[in-house]
Amino acid sequence: MAGISMRGLSKVYPNGVVAVRDVSLDVADGEFLVLVGPSGCGKSTLLRMIAGLEEVTAGALLVDGRDITDAQPRQRDIAMVFQSYALYPHMTVRKNIGYPLKLAGVAAEDLDARVDEAARLLQLEAVLDRKPAQLSGGQRQRVAMGRAIVRKPSAFLMDEPLSNLDAKLRVQMRAEICRLQRKFSTTTIYVTHDQVEAMTMGDRVAVLNGGQIEQCDRPRDLYDRPANLFVAAFIGSPSMNFFPATVERRDAGLVAAVAEVVIPLDPSMLIDDIGEWVGRMITVGVRAEAITTVRPNEWSPRLTGIVEFVEELGSEVIVHVRVAGLGSSLEIETARAAASDDREIASNISNLITKMPAHSSCRPGDTVTVFIDPANVHCFDPAGPTLRKGAHP
Repeated sequence: MAGISMRGLSKVYPNGVVAVRDVSLDVADGEFLVLVGPSGCGKSTLLRMIAGLEEVTAGALLVDGRDITDAQPRQRDIAMVFQSYALYPHMTVRKNIGYPLKLAGVAAEDLDARVDEAARLLQLEAVLDRKPAQLSGGQRQRVAMGRAIVRKPSAFLMDEPLSNLDAKLRVQMRAEICRLQRKFSTTTIYVTHDQVEAMTMGDRVAVLNGGQIEQCDRPRDLYDRPANLFVAAFIGSPSMNFFPATVERRDAGLVAAVAEVVIPLDPSMLIDDIGEWVGRMITVGVRAEAITTVRPNEWSPRLTGIVEFVEELGSEVIVHVRVAGLGSSLEIETARAAASDDREIASNISNLITKMPAHSSCRPGDTVTVFIDPANVHCFDPAGPTLRKGAHP
């Protein structure tokens, strides 16, 4: 096992396209790090640079303190699992799993023993003599993982390995990958565009945008303390509600004025120089679960709107509401669009989203009154980082 260190890594293609821009990040020995972000953000390119499949334009890459920036892929002692499985169709499962050992000149007896061990761990004993065409998608992915595991490498790299599987199998394979990673304690870097995978699998999650890391943190901290509008928009489902607001000083202290709605701001949750923002525009962010039909306290502002759309999810109901006077801004829509990864942007049909208990009676066309919990309000510089404490990358 080994730690991986990236020092100012950049990738610029001959046509001038910058895919990765000055990425510096340390992955601890045995850590499971997830790279997540929308399509085209550079996460797969960064992974391929670590694997040696993409040339590094600038910067340095170290594994266990050893500089491997210019090393050939076979010299890096790193195993990669691809989205496409990359199995040899003419070989049996046994030969596919054992092929890296054969290339390495491992003795036949030891090779067979290691293949059998990997097959047992991945529950592939019954299909060792089959060929890839005879396997299900989940079995093929297990074979690809077995081929990586059998090498006992210093690190695993996984490039969207579950994207070709159906929803139920994805959940099962997520648990399987996490179980194996804990068993071997092998340093793992996992790429996905699926934030659910990222939040449920990673010890830490690095959110990429435009080839740069916007924030790298534990999943809970990403959710509770996003560093900026992009991270706040990308992490969480449904996406965080955003409203343009003005910071004002009232008798009771600082508030965010959103149209006719006044939201008290807790000074203990804001940076020390928030007072400098009085009279200036900020962006207020509120997650759907912090907007409720029951007033959390006497300071909770009230919003009344028309239900536009209802999503029945079984355990809860997502309600999209159109509230008159709640505007938007170019910065908010830009952040939403960049983070959307082709997901539908909620503002197309509403400007407020709330979660309600299962069996809610809300229906499109209903008038609904909801309340914002001031204790769970996020404040952002529209063009920069969060204005809350402890949220910077």
